[in-house]
Amino acid sequence: MTTGKNGITYAQAGVDIDAGNELVERIKPAAKRTARPGVMAGLGGFGALFDLKAAGYRDPVLVAATDGVGTKLRIAIDTGHFSTIGIDLVAMCVNDLVCQGAEPLFFLDYFATGKLELDAATDIINGIAKGCELSGCALIGGETAEMPGMYSKGDFDLAGFAVGAMERGADLPAGVSEGDVLLGLGSNGVHSNGYSLVRKLVEVSGLGWDADCPWTDGSLGAALLAPTRLYVKQALAAVRSGGVHALAHITGGGLTENLPRVLPEGLGAEIDLDAWDLPGVFGWLRETGGMAEAEMLKTFNCGIGMVLAVAADRADALAAELTEAGETVCKLGRVAAGEGVRYTGTLR
Repeated sequence: MTTGKNGITYAQAGVDIDAGNELVERIKPAAKRTARPGVMAGLGGFGALFDLKAAGYRDPVLVAATDGVGTKLRIAIDTGHFSTIGIDLVAMCVNDLVCQGAEPLFFLDYFATGKLELDAATDIINGIAKGCELSGCALIGGETAEMPGMYSKGDFDLAGFAVGAMERGADLPAGVSEGDVLLGLGSNGVHSNGYSLVRKLVEVSGLGWDADCPWTDGSLGAALLAPTRLYVKQALAAVRSGGVHALAHITGGGLTENLPRVLPEGLGAEIDLDAWDLPGVFGWLRETGGMAEAEMLKTFNCGIGMVLAVAADRADALAAELTEAGETVCKLGRVAAGEGVRYTGTLR
């Protein structure tokens, strides 16, 4: 083998292959903990294999979802706290899958950065593995891209890809009818939407990320990095229990934009804003920005991360089951004739 005149290496161009290999070795134990029936191989191949028959499916329909965590990443980068942002990444994908009636089966991640920092990357991907564990899906592959010149020092981006399955004919929404009760499941804060506005409001407040949080213990940055709740196991159990006609993941667009996505033509939602208490983070954001109620409801989840439309005669039983599973449940309102979302009461 001959060498070039100047002997320049890939590492000198800013890409450290050895660091990438070390990262794979570090995360293998975390990925292994996410193994579930159907997984056919570990990390390291050119592709990841999954056996639907081994996962228990007879006539499956596949469902896929992809997402990121938006500018919430900026807070993680600025504070140096990376342990939960991977949970957000998983949640944004798998919470969408379950709204179609699908069980998440496996997950892949894409992590791109200017220079690979092993400790930070390990924290991030361990968080992804934790999110997969909590939602019952396997982390079976991914890509770490070191791209000098594309990202500033310390910056990175994340994307997630989840695949789930359901038996043919089990897809949601299905059977949504006037009079169905709307059950809301409590959120864990802002989750992973609206962070461009959140960051603007923090700037307006004059507070730093390390300042005492105005609505809870700890720092402001840590409070705003609270990870998105994973609703998968609880929601699937409710679906299998019977009486669930639709699920809506309340992300960007809030209740106002997301509920109509699962309602058939001619039906809308009536929501009683007095049915739950507005969590402190949203009160602080509203006060800091002088935000109108309508703007809050179409920007943030306002404390409700998932909504189930359920048969009226099953509402109490399902609410009890979800509460026993650890969810904070409230009856938000009902499905009614008309279009869109109509509100009564006041966010408080």
